[in-house]
Amino acid sequence: MSLGEIWAILRRRWYFMVPFTVLSLIGGGYLWVTVPVSYESHSSVALLDSSAVARLAPTFGNPISNAGGSLIVTADVLIRTLESADAAKELHGRGVTDPYTAGFAPASDSPLVVLTVTGTDREKVLKETSTLTEFAGEQLDALQAAAKVPPAYAVQTAPVVLPQTPVAQSKSRYQGVAAVVILGVVSAFLLSILMEGVSVVRRRYKAASRPKKARAPGRNRAGMLGRRVDATAILTVYLVLAFFIPSNLALPALGGVGTPANVFALLGLMWYLATWLGGRILPAPGTRLVRVALCVLGLAVLAAYISNALRESSHEEVLGADRGLIGFLVWVSLVVLTSAAMQERSRLDVLMRRVVVMASVVAAIGFYDFFAATNIADSIHIPGLQTSVAQVSVMDRGAFTRPRATTAQPLEFAGMLAILLPFAVQQALDPVRRHRHALRRWGPVILMAGALPLSVSRTSIVGLLLVALVMVPRWKPTRRWAAIGVLTASVAVFKVLIPGLIGTITGLFASFLSNSDSSTQARTVKYSAIVPYLKEHPLFGRGFGTFTPDLYFFTDNQYMLGLAEMGLLGLIALLTLFITGIHQGGAIRRLARTEADRELGQAFFASALVALVISATFDSLSFPMFAGMFFLTLGAGASYLGFVRRETAAATVPGPRRAPKTELAPPVERPRPAELPRPVESR
Repeated sequence: MSLGEIWAILRRRWYFMVPFTVLSLIGGGYLWVTVPVSYESHSSVALLDSSAVARLAPTFGNPISNAGGSLIVTADVLIRTLESADAAKELHGRGVTDPYTAGFAPASDSPLVVLTVTGTDREKVLKETSTLTEFAGEQLDALQAAAKVPPAYAVQTAPVVLPQTPVAQSKSRYQGVAAVVILGVVSAFLLSILMEGVSVVRRRYKAASRPKKARAPGRNRAGMLGRRVDATAILTVYLVLAFFIPSNLALPALGGVGTPANVFALLGLMWYLATWLGGRILPAPGTRLVRVALCVLGLAVLAAYISNALRESSHEEVLGADRGLIGFLVWVSLVVLTSAAMQERSRLDVLMRRVVVMASVVAAIGFYDFFAATNIADSIHIPGLQTSVAQVSVMDRGAFTRPRATTAQPLEFAGMLAILLPFAVQQALDPVRRHRHALRRWGPVILMAGALPLSVSRTSIVGLLLVALVMVPRWKPTRRWAAIGVLTASVAVFKVLIPGLIGTITGLFASFLSNSDSSTQARTVKYSAIVPYLKEHPLFGRGFGTFTPDLYFFTDNQYMLGLAEMGLLGLIALLTLFITGIHQGGAIRRLARTEADRELGQAFFASALVALVISATFDSLSFPMFAGMFFLTLGAGASYLGFVRRETAAATVPGPRRAPKTELAPPVERPRPAELPRPVESR
């Protein structure tokens, strides 16, 4: 269905579009006027060692230099005290009636406590922040007095950041207005398309009972609106937005899931619904399995959303759960567009080729970031978008800069390239593209495979090894030994061109095996820290999208994060998704009738297996670019499997039976009538 046809439907169903749109605009304006602007003020308090301890460090001459060590425990006790019900009651008596929070300063290893007050009265918020700051010092003194700490060894509080001038927080107003307007417009759109579909069915039913009349051939409308749109065109626009707009830039009203690529994917889902309800397209046969697996994940997401609504969750967690639902709809749109909406295999081949080409461009940007020791994404600023990831900066490991290109984090960069590398290899070996120049075929492979070690992470090396272990053994001996030689030579080239890189990477694995790596130890500690949250909601979790680092901590493990947010049901749903991708790749290889299709199936198998394994090394689906590419390839695997099944079924259908040829006996020569003997006349 073209954009012009959709526009014509909306004009015909104006009695849905106009009232709903006007009502949504009125509702959004009402919220904007009636909902007051909230203001936020904060202050920071540092805990200082006692004067007796401070004298032990005369070199600094400043007691604040000793803010560290065991005082973190003291700060944690103070934070819990300030957030208790008794403290809230005492503060309410002192005039602090607006919501307040107390917590550690972000990205700080010292006992710095941040106090925040949020309210609708600017002057009152500032006064309440000052009261809360004084109250924190009083509570610390009361705690130490109750513990009978000698005055010489008493810990003190010192304001590091005085109560700040309250700043307007308009994000919640934007989100409320955007939600009302989007809900009204989308409802009008779906009702219009649904009524159009009903009318189409009625017209077809009536036309079937009438004699058909010859109709003059219609003229195709010229222009952009009259051009036919398919899933490949829509997904190509999504890929451009996903790859070349930094994934940390998003619309303020939608948070981290509001990237331009995700918003466009939701528009693509609306296009598919319009085309499907209008009777212009049917889901491709043989592709249902991946959508069933996605429904299992959807049940886990909805159950977790209800679980979050039933418990006493904070406002930030409620917003996180809403963002989780939006993110899940984005995944649904990608799977539906790549599996159900793909009607031609040639168009799917074009899409996968574009994926590889654009990913290789991102890999080339990663090369620039590595050698220039910078992040090119930091220089990209788009009006209307703001970063959704706090403190995105250049990350180093050893003496090397870890590139992230247009992704939000080096691990996302490595994971995204690792799951797309098998398709670059498959396309380079595809006999259909053998006539292409070698650089055009192998350039993406060199860029993507070469950029993986530059991320200086165990995730990239594990992904690269998995791709090699899955794909290389399936090749013929000649190609297999050539690949092993190329891999060995590549290690030598990296060792010569980038001295120290191979040593740094091997050191990462050596420290991991010896359990002396700081990052590994930090993750192990987080595994034990997440257990209490699992015990609270073991089956359905705390809510999909609610376990954010701002409120809790980084898990660095997608399965642990899934357990915390969606419980055991969510973990089963995640494993079902990954296993579905692996199954699709194996099924394509098993049913394929050509060697090219067998290698394509092995590429899908390798990609899904890499996603399964490396998701244990970082919270993979929390990053929009990695998640988008994973679900796109998951749906593409289902679509290819459907094409292969139909081709196999068409090849095995027996043709019409022919009557067996029976050998006839040679004809007997009979004498002609003229040659018959004449009767003898009697005389």
